[in-house]
Formats: sequence, structure tokens, C-alpha cells
Amino acid sequence: MDQGHIGVDESGKGDFFGPLVIAACYVGPEHLAELDGVKDSKKLTDKVALALAPRIARVCPHAIISIGPLKYNELYEKMRNLNRMLAWGHAKAIENVLEIQPASLAISDQFADPSGLRRALQEKGRQITLESRVRAEADIAVAAASVLARADFLRKLDRLSEEAGTTLPKGAGPQVLEAAERLARKHGPSIFEKFAKVHFKTRTDALKRANLL
Repeated sequence: MDQGHIGVDESGKGDFFGPLVIAACYVGPEHLAELDGVKDSKKLTDKVALALAPRIARVCPHAIISIGPLKYNELYEKMRNLNRMLAWGHAKAIENVLEIQPASLAISDQFADPSGLRRALQEKGRQITLESRVRAEADIAVAAASVLARADFLRKLDRLSEEAGTTLPKGAGPQVLEAAERLARKHGPSIFEKFAKVHFKTRTDALKRANLL
């Protein structure tokens, strides 16, 4: 890596419970020695991601956009499209890093419509080259961003679990459906606005199982 650049990634996109978190991170040659062990957060345990994140945050200019369930559901209602939300969040995170660290290149993972991210950045008047790559997490800046996003997602999910008075599992599998059904039986359908992404099919399935739909 000849010069520094920004990497951007998200966490929570496929999780019914919890926020959507988008992180952008600038990595230059001067940061590499401090980033030993940093790789795509999907290849790390939660414990390791949580341990690495403070080290990355200490040395690298970064920005984290955390969209909690209430705000997420409001935005989704307006945008009706997850890729538009991702483009908006990625652009905002990149913009926030550029406020503290100039860069001419940003690398993101390739979600369905990278042109939306380019448009969002152009609307903010940012002249920056954007590369959308398949498996972008192989890039150290994207990997660092993925760890920051994952750690923030895990911390926020823990906090929401405390508020809900029960463990809110990750993902959208059978365990999640069971937890969602229990919450719905106890608190009614409106509970999901506060703790979950309500456009997921999991909500409908949980309400049916709880005989609330």
C-alpha cells in the first residue's frame, strides 16, 4: 500500500435484532504495524473483534454510524430499500472521515448498487475515487472498518438485550425466531420497533407463531 485510503464496511445488515452499523476507517502505511491480526470481522470471533476495535480506533482516523432499530425502521419506511440506506450510511461515514483525514480513495464491499454510493458522495461535493470490490475485506482498511462496525454492533446488541430483559440473538435463524416469538407474546407486536428491523420476514413469522397475526 503506497498511500493511505479509506475502507468502509457494515455490520448488522442480516441481523433481525439490533442496529445497522457502518464504519469507515483510514489506514496509511504509518498504521500498519499497529494493525497486526486485523482481518475481516467475519473471520474473527466476537471476543477478538471486541479486543481489536479499541486498538484500531486509537491509531486510525475513523467514523462509526450506528443506526438503532427505531431510526432504522423510520429510514427504511422512507427509503423502502436497504441498498439506498447502505449507500447513504457509507457516504456519511466516508464524509465524516474526510473531515479529519484527507484521502483520494475509498474502498467498499460490492453491494447491489454501488452507483448509489457514488451519487451520494457526489451530492456531498466529495471528489474521491470509490472502488466497490467483491470480497473487499481482503483490504486492510476495509477489514479494520469491518472490525469497528462489528464491535459496535455487538456492544449495542448487548445494551438492547439489557433493555429487553432477555438475550437478543444475532442473525435471523431459529434461535432468533424463538426469541422474537417470546418478546411478541410478552409485549405485543409494537415491541419490534424498538429492538428489531421490522421489514424482516422474522417479524411476521414470530407474530404468526404467537397468534398475533
